[in-house]
Amino acid sequence: MAEQIRSDDDIVARPLPHPWRWVFGILILAVIGSFVWSLVSSPNIQHDVIAQYLFDPSILSGMWLTLFITAVSMIMATIMATILAIMKLSENPLQRWIATGFIEFFRGTPLLLQIVFWGYLGLIYKTITFGVPFTSITFFSGKTADLMPAVVAGIIALTLNEAAYAAEIVRAGILSVDRGQIEAAKSLGMGSGYTMRKIVLPQAMRVIIPPMGNETISMLKSTSLLEVIAVVELYTAASYISAQNLAQVELLVVAGFWYLVLNTILGFPQRALERRYGRGFESMGVPTRAKRLTGIGRRREL
Repeated sequence: MAEQIRSDDDIVARPLPHPWRWVFGILILAVIGSFVWSLVSSPNIQHDVIAQYLFDPSILSGMWLTLFITAVSMIMATIMATILAIMKLSENPLQRWIATGFIEFFRGTPLLLQIVFWGYLGLIYKTITFGVPFTSITFFSGKTADLMPAVVAGIIALTLNEAAYAAEIVRAGILSVDRGQIEAAKSLGMGSGYTMRKIVLPQAMRVIIPPMGNETISMLKSTSLLEVIAVVELYTAASYISAQNLAQVELLVVAGFWYLVLNTILGFPQRALERRYGRGFESMGVPTRAKRLTGIGRRREL
């Protein structure tokens, strides 16, 4: 685009200085820095214990189990959430009622209660049997304790709970897509499933990914609740060690460090996906977060 000719009468707008913002920011940094220094220099914290258990095999094993549970639960929950969101938007009232009932039930009860229920399901059902209902035909039968160990029970509880919350996120993303595009796809003879996969969901991902990234981080931290059913994830592993050496604060620091590392790592694929599904909107003149902060790519004011 050709450069505009500027005359002497043109008004050059300059941003107003905001010195108090810098003062306020410096004060916040000073408070945070003093707090961190008080922890580092505190004689009541055994820093050698923190260094000793930071890479302890039990802690690392719990960290990997935490990451595994988070990944499996989140993948399954995302699939379920997409199905529930489509059901809730369906014109079939029965599907809407089922999806609404599922979402309201699992959002309305505490996650800890759900984890305990699935963890102690063997107290209600001694065996799990698959067969034809109301008949004596049985395909498979086994003890509940063998078929549903603590890790599986934890994954089921986290998956069902997360699916209820994520379903509303996916539904909001679907509703953000212009209805005219769906009608245009139908007028071209595209089926509902094809339209959802190829037109609606790719555009809805721009709205879905940021809150789903937050849900993933929340899921990773919620795995610490699995301690109540004896799943030896990161927090439980740290608790077992602290129960032996009575260094509760030090082991909490160790667990907090690894939670922070995992959450930081999870932020990279989220930002990559945001850039991928936001490419079309960047070309339309909507700047990304980095461009908004740096001022790169802003449109000229005419």
